[in-house]
Amino acid sequence: MNSTNKLKILNDPIYGFITIPNELFFDLIEHPYFQRLRRISQLGLTYLVYPGAYHTRFHHALGAMHLMDKAVRILKSKGHAISMEEEEAVKIAILLHDIGHGPFSHALENSIVPGIDHEKLSLEFMKLLNKEFEGKLEMAINIFQNKHPKKFLHQLISSQLDMDRLDYLRRDSFYTGVTEGQVNSERLISMLNIVDDQIVVDHKGIYSVEKFIVARRLMYWQVYLHKTVLSAEFLLIKILQRAREVFTEDMLMPSALKVFLRGDLPESYEDLLNLYAQLDDHDIFSGIKEWQFHSDKVLSILCESLLKRKLLAVVSADDPNNDGKINELKKNVQEKYGISLKETEYFVFNKGLTNNAYNPTKDRINLLYKDGSVVDIARAADQLNISALAKPVTKNFLFFPKDCGLRS
Repeated sequence: MNSTNKLKILNDPIYGFITIPNELFFDLIEHPYFQRLRRISQLGLTYLVYPGAYHTRFHHALGAMHLMDKAVRILKSKGHAISMEEEEAVKIAILLHDIGHGPFSHALENSIVPGIDHEKLSLEFMKLLNKEFEGKLEMAINIFQNKHPKKFLHQLISSQLDMDRLDYLRRDSFYTGVTEGQVNSERLISMLNIVDDQIVVDHKGIYSVEKFIVARRLMYWQVYLHKTVLSAEFLLIKILQRAREVFTEDMLMPSALKVFLRGDLPESYEDLLNLYAQLDDHDIFSGIKEWQFHSDKVLSILCESLLKRKLLAVVSADDPNNDGKINELKKNVQEKYGISLKETEYFVFNKGLTNNAYNPTKDRINLLYKDGSVVDIARAADQLNISALAKPVTKNFLFFPKDCGLRS
């Protein structure tokens, strides 16, 4: 193929035109590992609440690469040394940062390959690609792992104000229609700077940073931790748990999924990743559509509930009499569905969820003033809301079938 055919321009609904920087990026994007991200939803089952939220990890990865390009240009324009090799590497690292996500993204984290998160899988995919591309991803992998001498490059990929967050907040806000999550990524990126090898924000950007932190908190409660979204996603997790528990070789499902439910995974990471790379959202739903007719009553009810959007009810569980409610609900479910008391745990359960919009004990968002001083945003903000948002908020929820609710 003529190399000029690889210099593509993509049209993105958020940023307009995104340019693929060079042939290497084109080849990485065209690779089957990356193309799989077209079939991995960015927000899991959030579209059951926000019908427009059908965007994918593919969209997000390209958007984050685009923002990284802008960030590097800004930092270089302010006199900070970033070589052409480092610029390419940091853009490759952000392009591939989510390549290890499994079906439905965070909804099934640890459910497909227990004990291994998507960051670890992303790293292993990058190592495989590095071998295939004859070492051209070496620096990108070092930046991704924070092993490169310039630490600020890693912060652009993973920190409390990174290109990952800037893209997903703006993109998820756009596709869900939740305007409270909108952030001014252009303004924030234009205010980026570096002090002592750390990313900082010019003090003029203080209000944009405040808006970013508030938007993140609102998006968590309104979208990512929306109780109906949680109901759907916990239902999905329970389906896979039950399918694994009652697994038999004659169960109908895609062959790639069968290997993971069976549990006899290959020992080599390369073999595991090549199997994992065959999995996407469609495999999970293909299984669920078959399992709604399974002879196991628990699995059948769970699958039918998700397919017909008959989701579990969700109420606040911050109640001292919660144990009594749970026992009564389990008895109702046992009678209604004709299942054992142990099996009612698939339908009645408690979950505590924490929202921490800004964590000042981690890598802080620091503001740079004209006199050269650097101050944490939580101290610098003239509103109390940022210091309040620095405190984690935990909410406890009780999930149960709507048709098995408590008798008044």
